[in-house]
Amino acid sequence: MNVLYEDNHIIIINKKAGEIVQGDKTGDKSLCDTMKQFLKEKYCKPGNVFVGLPHRLDRPVSGVVIFAKTSKALERLNEMFRTGAVDKRYWAIVKELPQEPEKELTHWIARNEKTNKSFTYNKEVKNSKKATLRYKTIASSRMYNLLEVELLTGRHHQIRCQLAAIGCPIKGDLKYGAKRSNPDGSISLHARSVEFIHPVSKEHIKVIAPVPQDPLWQSFEE
Repeated sequence: MNVLYEDNHIIIINKKAGEIVQGDKTGDKSLCDTMKQFLKEKYCKPGNVFVGLPHRLDRPVSGVVIFAKTSKALERLNEMFRTGAVDKRYWAIVKELPQEPEKELTHWIARNEKTNKSFTYNKEVKNSKKATLRYKTIASSRMYNLLEVELLTGRHHQIRCQLAAIGCPIKGDLKYGAKRSNPDGSISLHARSVEFIHPVSKEHIKVIAPVPQDPLWQSFEE
């Protein structure tokens, strides 16, 4: 468990690509279950341990995940995520350089539950939700480009399908148009940082997650 921050109300970790945040039909052990076990053992807690999840990360994505350790923190964090009071920044590695070095993108996104895939539209369609993000190109290598993405709404696979919609699918993301997969099954999307006012103590919190142990990621972080 790679803990980046902890106090009495919240704990923030750096999730590895491939780890599943919440239980699903695969039956694989989730980070929620692992976190409960971790807190139970660390603090010698009898009985059930409360762990709340105010947001999620897709399984092939790495980076910052916030867990609530109290119901008060969970309730307030849920509201903060709903109202956009949590600043979330992602790093995405793409092969194609965006036409514009930085831009705000707005689409309407509709999710296909059967294929677990989202689709972008330039206008509102049935069952779609408005999705907005800002990106900027912050580094380039000979083969790849690093984008920083500020997520302004939280839609299903939002960054993945919006970047694909402008011709910049994320490295390794076969579902959204990448030419080949990453060897470890990850996609090159990393939840780099979160910044917010603590829901209980009202302190200013900013947490940055180190990138995965991968030569390409490491070269960009340097």
